Amino acid sequence: MTVNADAQELAKFSDLAHRWWDPESEFRPLHEINPLRLDWIDSLAGLRGKTVLDVGCGGGVLSESMAGRAAHVTGIDLSTKALGVARLHALESEVMNLEYREIATEALAAERPGSFDVVTCMEMLEHVPDPASVIEACARLAKPGGWVFFSTLNRNPKAFLFAIVGAEYVLKMLPRGTHEYERFIRPSELARWCRDAGLTPAGSRGLQYNPLTKRYWLSDDTSVNYLVATRKPG
Repeated sequence: MTVNADAQELAKFSDLAHRWWDPESEFRPLHEINPLRLDWIDSLAGLRGKTVLDVGCGGGVLSESMAGRAAHVTGIDLSTKALGVARLHALESEVMNLEYREIATEALAAERPGSFDVVTCMEMLEHVPDPASVIEACARLAKPGGWVFFSTLNRNPKAFLFAIVGAEYVLKMLPRGTHEYERFIRPSELARWCRDAGLTPAGSRGLQYNPLTKRYWLSDDTSVNYLVATRKPG
């Protein structure tokens, strides 16, 4: 089976792996938005006691925080270095209800279909060759009635201006080349892939940023960054 991953994208994040948990590093935006998305996921799905899969977990920032909400979390990624950082941090933080695996989403879906109450796939779809395949695998991994969450970037001139020109070149919040505009995903495209995978839309939020106050918040504006909640029919 061909692995649905881009070697260049994996290398890009692997090179930065050792900085994943440094809140002043290139991953600062991730640390700042994490409480917002964690609270939103928890408010809808109720993480306590749930079995949770974090797809494309990277260094484990969201995985570890969901485990902190008393969920039983499995984080998966294809970056060996990022997973090494994630495992080390969990060990140092003495987080017990958390495990990491280096496995593709599609491979895990074949191995453990219908296993998770909650599946999260955040800031990953715009980095893989076939996002629809990941969405389909996430749907297969969820239990009937389970929640599946995605976040990605909209594809329009405003998103190009804010997420690439602004974030990578002007404000230098992210390394240049972090994102490729043609890989951004319109909400209508994401909704279609979710429907094709048998998932029912259950809500969406936009993520906004004010460069003057350096503050993030969730809103109804999905024109740049956005999060989507879906459910697998029970």
